[in-house]
Amino acid sequence: IGFADDYLKIVRKDHHGLRPRWKMGWTLVAGLAVGLSLLALANLEPPLYNTRVIFPFFKWLIPDLGWVYVLFALLVLVGTTHAVNLTDGLDGLAISTFAVSAAAYTALSYVTGHRVLADYLLLVRFPPAGELTIFCGALVGASLGFLWWNSYPAQIFMGDVGSLGLGGALGTVALLIKQELLLVLVGGIFVLEALSVIVQVASFKLTGKRVLRMSPLHHHFELVGWSEPKVIARFLIISIIFALFSLTTLKLR
Repeated sequence: IGFADDYLKIVRKDHHGLRPRWKMGWTLVAGLAVGLSLLALANLEPPLYNTRVIFPFFKWLIPDLGWVYVLFALLVLVGTTHAVNLTDGLDGLAISTFAVSAAAYTALSYVTGHRVLADYLLLVRFPPAGELTIFCGALVGASLGFLWWNSYPAQIFMGDVGSLGLGGALGTVALLIKQELLLVLVGGIFVLEALSVIVQVASFKLTGKRVLRMSPLHHHFELVGWSEPKVIARFLIISIIFALFSLTTLKLR
């Protein structure tokens, strides 16, 4: 009990939460674990997975990365996890755009696990992926339930635990159904948010000047004069457009 009291005192004094280097470190560990697990599944007899990558808009460009797939999976998971985390800055922004991305991957999971549809669309069929349809649907439902209370003005908040976990879940689903590269389109808002931070930091370090008024991107538009509800609504509209466009890639190849 004494140890618990001392720990709570430390927590109350430090409101910063988990340090960025620790967040990055643990997401690297988790990404590496997922990558190695997928590689192990691909090396089973018979294999339960494969290390090929589908390129959107190209029918036959499906290279096999072999062991390099571990590094690729690591990049996908770490990038997605932190991109969603960076988007979590306005009431309802991260969870609403995540719900749209999860809905897109619900449809993608279904067609990947369906024998007829996967063959017709020239996808790398992964039969167990059909079960991920239920998981993705649950993510959508949970997101909408959370959004009810997180919408502007928010009554409950997500924080790093939620945003990092949701980003990791989305990245893992993308890996399992072999739609890793399509994640760039499905989660286009997350990509723009992450790129805005990278560009802002790089520009300031190299030239001493800022490209945006503030990063991530949603804060830039706030300082431009957009109200918080307007930023959220317009980012949500863009997210829906990205998701719909990503689904068209199944045929535009």
